[in-house]
Amino acid sequence: MGSIRPSNIKRIAEEIVDNNPGIFNEDFENNKKILSEMLKNSVTKKTMNAIAGYVTRYILKKKSKEKSEMEQLGLA
Repeated sequence: MGSIRPSNIKRIAEEIVDNNPGIFNEDFENNKKILSEMLKNSVTKKTMNAIAGYVTRYILKKKSKEKSEMEQLGLA
């Protein structure tokens, strides 16, 4: 069973990813480093790590969705 993240974590993470395309990837440590620079002194370390974790999952989910859509169209 996975942990359920609060909606504010999801909302913040999705907004950050959508407003900054191409910056984040599937690497949690990289995403955490980028977020620490973006959100400096605005959130706690625990919250920042939760956002970085969801950003990572969100990126993976988007890529998986894009891949399945391409397969359905017969392009892959």
